[in-house]
Amino acid sequence: MQRNVLEYLEHTAARVPDKVAFANEQMGLTFREVQDQARSVGSFLHAEGLYRQPVVVFMKKHPTTLVSFFGTIYAGCYYVPLDDEMPRHRVELILKTLNPAAMICDETTVALVGEFAYTGKTYIYSQICETPVDEAALETIRDRQIDTDPIYIVFTSGSTGVPKGVTACHRSVLDYVENLCDVLKFNEDSIFGNQTPLYFDAYLKEVMPTLKYGATTILIPKQLFMFPIKLVEFLNEKKINTVCWVVSALTMISAFKTFDKVIPEHLHTVAFASEVFPIKQFNLWRAALPNARFINLYGPTETTGICCYYEVDREFGLDEVLPVGRPFCNTEILLLDENDKLAGPGEQGEICVRGTRLTLGYYRNPEVTSRAFVQNPLNDLYPELIYRTGDIGKYNERGELVFLSRKDFQIKHMGHRIELGEIEVIANMHDDVKSACCIFDGEKKKIVLYYVGDIEGKDMTVYIKGKLPRYMVPHVIRQLDTMPLTPNGKIDRNLLKQMYVNK
Repeated sequence: MQRNVLEYLEHTAARVPDKVAFANEQMGLTFREVQDQARSVGSFLHAEGLYRQPVVVFMKKHPTTLVSFFGTIYAGCYYVPLDDEMPRHRVELILKTLNPAAMICDETTVALVGEFAYTGKTYIYSQICETPVDEAALETIRDRQIDTDPIYIVFTSGSTGVPKGVTACHRSVLDYVENLCDVLKFNEDSIFGNQTPLYFDAYLKEVMPTLKYGATTILIPKQLFMFPIKLVEFLNEKKINTVCWVVSALTMISAFKTFDKVIPEHLHTVAFASEVFPIKQFNLWRAALPNARFINLYGPTETTGICCYYEVDREFGLDEVLPVGRPFCNTEILLLDENDKLAGPGEQGEICVRGTRLTLGYYRNPEVTSRAFVQNPLNDLYPELIYRTGDIGKYNERGELVFLSRKDFQIKHMGHRIELGEIEVIANMHDDVKSACCIFDGEKKKIVLYYVGDIEGKDMTVYIKGKLPRYMVPHVIRQLDTMPLTPNGKIDRNLLKQMYVNK
């Protein structure tokens, strides 16, 4: 029985040692190189006396960053990915929570360490990746490791402004990888194009299947996502056939008529997550790639990334929303109403998750952990945790789970309960709208719609009034040149709120 994620790497490195595992536009690392350097890093960290501790990996997005992750696991520790793109204040809060004894940097990020209140030791990857391997030490560490040992901490945004460190273990990641690979049908011929930063858990969708099958992951340069034609040309040049991207990255390509000039000719699997895919944009993708598989993925970081999926198998109207479908094997979705009872057919409820996919909780934050990871209210016979996602959903007439909104995006206005996502769907239906996002000013009780497109604001107002009941019509409609995005590529709703307040 597999109990350690490193077994993926070891089995594959023995089978296809000289195949490129991870690459960027400049260089690549073979599976043998990845394994050898990771074992060297693990041996070095062990010699430094580190064991079952957080090790910060503060490096630019690069194949060697991934090797540092695996090296940390070889040492029996757990890695915490940071990046020089992250705001200094956020990094400070994370370091305060961790109080780490070790940090791995590259030649560029090491110069930034002095800006933080960090008192641990700093190591440069290039200086430790050729450390002689201590076979006996690594064997002893492996013998002691169990599948509930943590392997990484990924920090998400906290409602109080303090980042929360989601802690995942071997068992939850293994369960995730096996089910994801089964559903998406990855194999050794898969060539992944990675879009997400490495300090989110989303990269697992490409990296772990690469280790499992002996596939290849290409780290796509961030700047290409500002130039859709060059981005698609890069996909073609690298023969990328599989992407698992946030929706905003996909709509950036389709909304600017990229397919009129170039098609991602090798792409046969398109998975997407994190946001609702506007049907108008989705249809452009299906028309451009009629033979590709399109899979909608859903799941929060606290459930090791993804817990539900839906492979698109039919046409959808512009006013419809793609379902998130059904849970992966070994996972159950409980849709709970306000009384913690199962929601009835067609009724809304909070999406709650139970199963092996649940992470260990929030690092050094038992109070917040106990509010999100709770005893299953439907089970009073034995201890059983579920995770309360804070997402609202319902089952459609086909029995498919449909994501409706975050609790935060559901408002009460003029005596009506409103899903801000419904307003966004209507806005995105207009032929001249490329992207739309709705926010709510709770203090002034105003609905605010931002959009990117070629339609004037006054015409957009007329269009919206013709499509929505009066109580749902935004009080403010503003046109933008570009929609602000988070580092992960999702629409930055917090920044839009700031833009509205500061206007």
